[in-house]
This record gives sequence, C-alpha cells and structure tokens, in this order.
Amino acid sequence: MRRGFWFVAGAGAGVYVVLKARRAAEIFTPEGLRDRVAGLSVGAQLFAEEVRSGMTERETELRERLALLAPPAL
Repeated sequence: MRRGFWFVAGAGAGVYVVLKARRAAEIFTPEGLRDRVAGLSVGAQLFAEEVRSGMTERETELRERLALLAPPAL
C-alpha cells in the first residue's frame, strides 16, 4: 500500500514538473516572447485608454460642479 502511494505521488510530481518545464521553455522561445510583448502592449493601451476616459469624465464633473464654461474647441 505504501509503495503504491509513493509510486503514484512520484509519478504525479514528475508529470507536474515536466509540464511546468515545458511551459517555462516556451516562454523563452521567439514566439513566446513575441506573445508576451504583444500582451503587454495591449494591456498598456487598454490602461491608457481607461486613464484618458477617467480624466475626461472627472474634468466634466469638475466643470459642472464649478460652473465653468466648456473648454474651447480646437
């Protein structure tokens, strides 16, 4: 019973390590690095867009609260 348990535990640990190593190796391939950079770029664009919309919303709120005129159109 004990040997069977340790065999299964060792086999499970081996499979886990192999899968983790395979994923780690893919990260450092050119395709993996390209995917990571692309993901980072998309994330940065989404963050900047959210910041811009928040700034516009807050500016509108402040202008309404302070009864200021709308900004001049460019």
